[in-house]
Amino acid sequence: MEEIQTLELLNRQETPEELKLDFTPKTFDDYLGQAELKKKLAVYTQAAKMRQEPLDHLLLFGPPGLGKTTLAQIMAHVMQVGIKIVSGPMLERTGDLVAILSGLEPRDILFIDEIHRMPTNVEEVLYSAMEQFSVDVIIGQGAGAKSITLPLQPFTLVGATTKSGMISAPLRSRFGIVERLDFYEEQDLSAIVQQNAQFLKLSISSPSALLIAKCARGTPRIAKKITRRVRDFAQVHNKKIIDEKVVQEALTFLGIDNDGLSNVDNALLKKMIEHFDGGPVGVETLASLIGEDKETIENVFEPFLMRKGFLEKTPRGRQIPFKALSYLKNKYLGQKALF
Repeated sequence: MEEIQTLELLNRQETPEELKLDFTPKTFDDYLGQAELKKKLAVYTQAAKMRQEPLDHLLLFGPPGLGKTTLAQIMAHVMQVGIKIVSGPMLERTGDLVAILSGLEPRDILFIDEIHRMPTNVEEVLYSAMEQFSVDVIIGQGAGAKSITLPLQPFTLVGATTKSGMISAPLRSRFGIVERLDFYEEQDLSAIVQQNAQFLKLSISSPSALLIAKCARGTPRIAKKITRRVRDFAQVHNKKIIDEKVVQEALTFLGIDNDGLSNVDNALLKKMIEHFDGGPVGVETLASLIGEDKETIENVFEPFLMRKGFLEKTPRGRQIPFKALSYLKNKYLGQKALF
């Protein structure tokens, strides 16, 4: 049986069963991390609630798995309004969006995930909806076609994207609030692991939670998935308390090392050292060497390796930074670099 790559396991779509077991914050106090952003959104939502007005349209951008959808749900809960969640690629026709918009109640929130992937003709419907709370609908065909204006209830659009640069200028300009979510610090992730473990009725120590946090690539979604996999490992091996030893054994089983690197991370760095003495080397060459496509390396593996200080981009290609080269040579080749 071939070994399943750890990152594919961790990034797999969550099943309905797992979603039911995930702790979902209902208030800003329950939402851990993103402290500065939380303060801003708490003020904005409270002010809108006091005025009984819809919140300004909000654009949230940042890497996947940081909690953009959860923040939108918290804002709806705080403002005591409804929320409808859709994905940008699913809105294939203008009629799909018009149907959703016309079904919103006053001050409701419409959350569109991956909003940059909406078709252009659908996006254009949003322009008047966001500014005038109305949409123009074409009735009939040919010479007999006519346009009517359909009024909408005042609502808030919350757009989420992992690629803010792909948001068109006309759409971006219509958002009154634009905020970025950053990767989480290890201490915040550790608190999230403990919070989720309590919800799952797991007994986990603080050092064990921190160990999981260090392997979560700065992302709460991955931290929660690792926690569930550690739970599986502990249950099968009849471990009542999840201590550091159990977590370490589970991480080794998952193919995650003490640096928080997956098998693919290690393969990429090891090839750079073995074949190119740390680089520089082109990303296409690396993709061929480890059997991954270029986009996966750029979007999944490189950001974490760069934050760890194990990789950097240069005009000549990717290379391992000088200060990390000695450590990684010792790790992969069992020798220290001589300079």
